Amino acid sequence: MKYRTLGKTGLKVSVIGVGTWQFGGEWGQDFTQDEVDAVLDKAKELGINLIDTAECYGDHLSESFIGNYLSRRGREDWVVATKFGHHYHDRFKRDERFSAEDMIGQLDASLKALGVDYVDLYQFHSGTDSAFDNDALWTALDKQKQAGKILHIGTSIAKNDNLHQVAASTQVGSEAIQVVYNRLDRAPEESVFQSCLQQNLGVLARVPLASGYLSGKYKPGATFAATDTRHRHDPAETQRKLEEVQRIREHEVPEAMDMATWALAWCLKHDAVSAVIPGCKNVAQVESNAKAAQYLSDNHPQAWTEEAEASGA
Repeated sequence: MKYRTLGKTGLKVSVIGVGTWQFGGEWGQDFTQDEVDAVLDKAKELGINLIDTAECYGDHLSESFIGNYLSRRGREDWVVATKFGHHYHDRFKRDERFSAEDMIGQLDASLKALGVDYVDLYQFHSGTDSAFDNDALWTALDKQKQAGKILHIGTSIAKNDNLHQVAASTQVGSEAIQVVYNRLDRAPEESVFQSCLQQNLGVLARVPLASGYLSGKYKPGATFAATDTRHRHDPAETQRKLEEVQRIREHEVPEAMDMATWALAWCLKHDAVSAVIPGCKNVAQVESNAKAAQYLSDNHPQAWTEEAEASGA
């Protein structure tokens, strides 16, 4: 495994993280605690130390699975990131809740579900610009940080070209950006990444496998079950993506390389990207994801080394 510094947070994170939206039951599988334990055990074994979750992956369900795991295996080896801004109703319905009061209530509920006293990164979760432009919210977040419940504040932008929220990060005290970035969706390269580099913001690339389309498992014509969130994607757009994936596999992916591994390594080559946070449903997918680290050089500007830490860099 390789590690990078998550921007100005100073957190050392594995370049491969564990995205946990799937634990909430929206990707065609309901998980048991044993299945979650197996995924996280394998992740830890392979050197992964970053878990990303949210209050609305289930009604704190993903967080509860993770909290149960941490209570038995230990919290000290993990960087735990979660989010706020929504209330879960069912598999595909959420209310937006971005007031300062709602945030505090959600934070306390997340800490309880996770069974921890603090989270390493607490992220504004895909809110509108009007919800973001609320001084009271950021003041309340800073107070929670001062109280020790949050170590660092981040922003998960809904639209991956939202320069407004990214550009305001330093002003509001946000130190990391989470953004959709993958071989099928390169919009952040146009302006968002440049702003992140200028502000030394950590970047977590979510959906790096393009909702699984870049896993290489699906061919043009594939369909998804009604319990799978991809069932709600526009059918024509889904087929267009699958045709593009087939073209990429034929012309860009080395013949002997797993496509999912290639897709993650592709994201991590960009200078702005600190880590990718792919979802994984089983141990085999964790192993496939982790292999992407083998294809990275140590020359990335955010690469972490023992020498740098010792010198205070």
